[in-house]
Order: sequence, then structure tokens, then C-alpha cells
Amino acid sequence: MDSELDLLVVPDLPPVWLLDVDGVINARRPGWGRAARRADVWSQADRCEYPLRWAGALVDRIRTLHESGAVEVRWCSTWCPEADVLERLWRLPVLDRALVCDPVPTGELGWPVKLAAAHAVLAAGRTLVWTDDEAIPAGDRTLDRAVARGVALLIAPDPGRGLRPADLDAIEAFARRHATT
Repeated sequence: MDSELDLLVVPDLPPVWLLDVDGVINARRPGWGRAARRADVWSQADRCEYPLRWAGALVDRIRTLHESGAVEVRWCSTWCPEADVLERLWRLPVLDRALVCDPVPTGELGWPVKLAAAHAVLAAGRTLVWTDDEAIPAGDRTLDRAVARGVALLIAPDPGRGLRPADLDAIEAFARRHATT
């Protein structure tokens, strides 16, 4: 694994942001100074509806960061097979999927798949932003070295609140540090 981080960061490419959904965007009390938005979303795979709650300002900032080229957002969620539903709901462009297995394993069974996606970003020489409320492991040597080198930013939000404005400020600052001019 050490050789993954010995690669040079690819210049002229923005950080890859691996974005989870539940507990990160979808949260019980997302706040952001305004009432949460709500929708019931049908999952064809699970054949049921899931209630979603999110902060409109959060989704707006994600969209702006991606569309401006500051970051390259990739879904890294059990929602990957049905992310098109979320893209329509939140008016996001079609984003790459970091997880291509269908179905994506849920809960702790999915954590190794997400970790492999994060390692793959770093192995490709890309800087990494990873936001996930549960799958970011403590003590992963590859991630720890990437953070120490300043080529990775890992954010594990409180799943009841999701990403907060300060988290997006940190992502924007990280992206600026790695911006190409």
C-alpha cells in the first residue's frame, strides 16, 4: 500500500470527492438555518420508499463545487445503482459512481468496498475528499499517510446532522489548495 502514496499527485486535476448519501446529505436534522427539504424516494431495487431530508443550501454548494471544477464529485454510497433518482431530485449533473457493484453491500459489509474506492483514487495519483458518516476507518495506513501529506481530507459527519457549513468550508479550502492555475 505504501507505493500507492509514493506516486506523484496528477497535476491539473481537481480533488475527487467521494460522497456518501445517508448520514451525509440525508440527515434527520440537516438545518443550515432553514427548514429541511423532504421527499419520499422510491427505490426500484428495494421496492420501497425511503424518506429523505436534506439542506437545500448543502446540495447547492455540492453542485456549485462540482460544476465549477473545484472538485470532481463521485457517488460513494449504497445509492450508486439508483443515483440518477437523487440527481433528478437534487438537480445535480450526472456524477460518476465510485461503487459499481449492484447491489452495493449495505452497512458494515459495504465499508471495504468504499475503502477500496478511496484507495483507488489515491493510487491513481488524485487528491481525495471523502465524506462518509460511518465507513471511514481509523488507523488505515494509506489514508493516514495521505492525510499527513495533505493529499486527503476525510470528514465523518454526525449522521443526525450530516455535512455542516464548516465541513463545506473545509472542502472548499482543500480544493483551493489543490487548484491548478
